[in-house]
Formats: sequence, structure tokens, C-alpha cells
Amino acid sequence: MCGINLILNFSAEGEKAIIKMMEAIRHRGPDHSEWLAVNEELYLAANRLKTIDLGDWANQPVNVKDSYFLCWNGALYNAEDLRNRLLQLGEAFQSRSDSEIIIKWLSKYGADGIVDFQGMYSILFIDKVSKILVAARDQFGKKPLYYFHQSNKWIFSSEAKAIAQSGIVPSEIDSAQYLPYFYSRHSLPVDSFYRDVKQLLPGEIMSIDFEGNLLEHKKLSFQGISVRLPDKQHFKMLLTDAVLNHFQADVPVGILLSGGADSSLLLSTWFEETGIPLHTFTVTFEDAYLKKYQDPKYAKWVSQKYNCEHHEILITQELVLENWGAYIDSLDQPIGDSAGFISWMIAKEAKKYVKILVSGAGADELFGGYGRHEAFKFYLKFKELLTKSSTVGGSIPFLTRRLKKMLLAVEGSEEATFLNFSSLRNVPKQNRSHFLDYYPTIKTPFKAALEWDRNYYLVNDVLKIHDNALMAHGIEGRAPYLDKAIVELSLSLSEEQHLQLKSKQWIRESLEDVGLGKIANRKKIGFGLPLKEWLLKDQKFRDYFMEHIKPFVEEQRDYLPQEIHKLSLASEKFIKDNFLQIWNLFVLASWYQKNKSCD
Repeated sequence: MCGINLILNFSAEGEKAIIKMMEAIRHRGPDHSEWLAVNEELYLAANRLKTIDLGDWANQPVNVKDSYFLCWNGALYNAEDLRNRLLQLGEAFQSRSDSEIIIKWLSKYGADGIVDFQGMYSILFIDKVSKILVAARDQFGKKPLYYFHQSNKWIFSSEAKAIAQSGIVPSEIDSAQYLPYFYSRHSLPVDSFYRDVKQLLPGEIMSIDFEGNLLEHKKLSFQGISVRLPDKQHFKMLLTDAVLNHFQADVPVGILLSGGADSSLLLSTWFEETGIPLHTFTVTFEDAYLKKYQDPKYAKWVSQKYNCEHHEILITQELVLENWGAYIDSLDQPIGDSAGFISWMIAKEAKKYVKILVSGAGADELFGGYGRHEAFKFYLKFKELLTKSSTVGGSIPFLTRRLKKMLLAVEGSEEATFLNFSSLRNVPKQNRSHFLDYYPTIKTPFKAALEWDRNYYLVNDVLKIHDNALMAHGIEGRAPYLDKAIVELSLSLSEEQHLQLKSKQWIRESLEDVGLGKIANRKKIGFGLPLKEWLLKDQKFRDYFMEHIKPFVEEQRDYLPQEIHKLSLASEKFIKDNFLQIWNLFVLASWYQKNKSCD
């Protein structure tokens, strides 16, 4: 796991800029930092976190015969297969590192060889002989890769902030991202909060010559494998392989144990196969909140069942305020999800014990685990009735708040309905095109909804949090459910199969098989802080939010959606029903105040 940087065609400015960028993301690779000049116009830099083969051969940038150069960030899970194929071709190896496999593979096959990689990665590869550089991001979107492009000039980095702090490009904050942020909690997928800094989408590969010309821009895609009768046994076999691959490392591995189904099954699978206990980490809250937020109780029970060394991190309002400045300093891009702060606090403690943290990310998106998926199934089954009822649903007095909210989100368009279901609040018609431009063109509505969640929400919220919060403390994050074979299993299921399967049915049944039925049958609750309770009960905590939000809204009023102006008043009625939006705005306001000096 690393932080990677590249600068092309900035002449004399390049050397100082690449050093600034390397320093800006040193936290991503605290074990080794280095930069080099491929020529007077092309610079590479990397910060390495050692997880596989801890020797110095794999320190980056990797240089082979002054002809091929590599900086990359991630983990390659089919490394041994590729190594064996290279050995059969007569290649010899000096190390056990993934880096040596990747650079030898790409020097032989070029950008076309990336299709053979199974893992998580962002890659910067330079072929000095052919005068071509290749930039690539994995198909899952696990590892970020940002870039700046103007004329023949290019910059790439693991973090947008590094590009903004390079000192050689404009770094204005992009107020156009306030709109998607308000509804989705993040920027649009191709953009960042810096106006001229963009993102490679998952699976994108760029080939660029040394003159700065874009030679090829393509995208890898998944192919749903044909599974005649997919079942729990087949799923469990694939998951076991994924767990063994993702937990493999030369450094200590721990697990983010939420007490929910997904992470519990990962731990159970690992222990069944190896008998090796792990460090497990979860958050807890003060006693007054534990009746509602019961994750700590279940996480502790699971960890004890498998003889793990369990760590609970107590999070209070005071701890949030005490750590808020440091958290915002580390935040590359604002994401208005309180799971970000939780993950950051866990990583802060976990770095004392492990270098890798495994999470259950991806299971919900692949196998319909969110409440909105159940609601969408219900909508698809009773679409005509619900569409008619939606016009009056909000005024029917005996309906529950949850059902009223659902009816108000329902429309005749399946895409618009699921967009509303998956947003913090319903997206106005005049703004929908910004979001629906990314909506899948799959003809079957439920598979399209899952694909939207996997490519839009998972990549830009869950996985971005996973990367940023953990790497801020020099920890690598891994997500076994997003193994290629498991993703392809989900894609192979027909619309009917997805609709017939209950929410994460195979995961829950697998838990019951190993005596974890009370985990399997738990009601899913979100991975977040008790924000509503804190904001309603704690005046000091509420005032701290307003100290950040009000100046930001006043300063940026002309660029913000009208609804934000109302929220900035933060009366108790707004807190009760809109606490998630208020946290969302608090994160953005805090990040803006910290980074606006880049304008």
C-alpha cells in the first residue's frame, strides 16, 4: 500500500513539485519515501507501506534497467499465478514482492496486461523505451487515482490534495460539487472538490506518450460468469478463497468488526480455515446509547467466540471535538458520512497493533443488504399502486414516518425512484441529470439499482472512506467481498434470482451454519455515530457545529442549494429530521475552512 505521484511536462517546476506532493501524502507510506527523474520532464514519487516482502527491493519507484519504472498502490491477489506464468517464460525474480511481478508483467504486455491483474490498485507505469506512461485504476474502485490535465501537462496522485499542494497548478475549490454533495455526500465520480483535479473512474486505463498526448483511454469491465445453480455452498467456497487471499500478508492483520453479518462472517471464515485469532476493532458509546446502538455487544461476543484480542474505542462528543481538527487535516476530500470519523478513530488505535484492516465493505451492494433495496423490491412489486399513492402519501395521518418518506420518494421512473431512495433527500427534477448520467443502462431495474450502489455509492463513499481514514494512519484496508469472483457471482445472477433471494441470504445462512444465528438475524443498523441524540441533548456540541456551518453558508450562499440555507438555522425541528444532512454540512464546512486558502 502506497501513495503515488507523477508529473509530466512542467520542466524546471517538476522537481520541487514532486517533492511537495510526496511530502503531502507521506502518511500513506510511512516506511519509505523516494522520488526520481525519468528525464527532465517526467518525475515519479512514492511513499511505501510495507505489507508483502518487507525488504528494500520493492521500495518505490521501482526502476528496472533504467528502462521501466513503476509506482503503484494496492495489493495483487493473483500474484503467485502471474509469477508462475512469468517463470515459465524464463523470467527470474529477486524478491517475493508484488511490485516485481507487476513491472515485469507490464514491461512484457504493456497496458493490455492490466486485464490479468486481480486485486486492488492504482498504477503509474513508465516504459522509457517506447516513451509511454500508463495510469490505471482497479475495476472495483478500491484505490483512488486523481489527475490534472492541461494541454500537454499531466499530474497524477493518490490524493487530490497532493495535486492542489504541488504549487504548480490552480487549486480553486469547485463550488459545483456542493449540489451532488448535498444529496450524495460526495463529489461527482469524475470530479473532485478542486476545480481542475479529476478522478479516473474504476477500471479506467490511460496511455500517454512523453509529449503529453493521450494515446488511449479505455475501461475494463466485469463479465458475469455463468453459474447454472448458484447457491450458498458456491458462495461460501468463493468467500473462503477470497478471505485466504485478502488476509495474507507479512505484517499483522486485524478486522473492523462491526458486530453485523458481513464482518462477522469474514472472521468466522478465517478462523474456521486457520484457527488463528486476530486483533478485532469496534467502536462503543456511553451506556446511555447502548440500548439503541448495540454493535459493541455483538462484536465483543463474536470476538470472544473466536478467541480474538478485541479492542473497543469509546467515542464521545468530547472525543469528536478533541480530534476534529486532526481529522479534517487528514481528509483528502469531504465525505459527509460519520463512518469516516469512526474508521479514522479505529485506525488511530489499530496502528499500535496491525498494518492491515479488513472490512465487510461491498456485501450490501452485491447482495441487496440495504433497507433501500428491500424498499425498491416492494416498489417494483406494487409500482402502480405506490405511484398513485405517492401524491397523497405525505398527508395520510396514520402512516409511519418511514412509509411516508418512502411514498414521497416514489415516482413513475424506476431510476428516479431509486435515486431518491439512495439520496439524503429527494433530488429535485431539475437537478436529476447530474446524477442519472451515472445511472446504469441495464434494462432490469433491480440489477441496475445494485450496480448504481456499487459504482456510485460504494466507490465514492464507503471505499473512499476506507482508503482515506485508514491511510491517514498508515494502515492498508482490504475488502474481501469485492473479490473478482464474488463480484462476478453477483453480476451472474438474473433479475429474478436477485429478487427471490432475501437480503444477503447466503451470508445470513452461512452465519447460522456456524452458530452465529443471533448475528444473522440482527436488524441492520447503519455504521455511524449517535448524532441525533448528541445534537438534541448537547448544547456545546450543537454550538460547535453551528460555529462551522453558519460562516460557510454565509460565505458560499450563492453556490449552495436553497435547502442548505434552512438547515443552517439548525433549530431542533431540523435536527430531529435532518441530523444526517447537518453532519454532512458540518464536514463540508470544516473541510472548506481548512482548504479554502488553496484558492
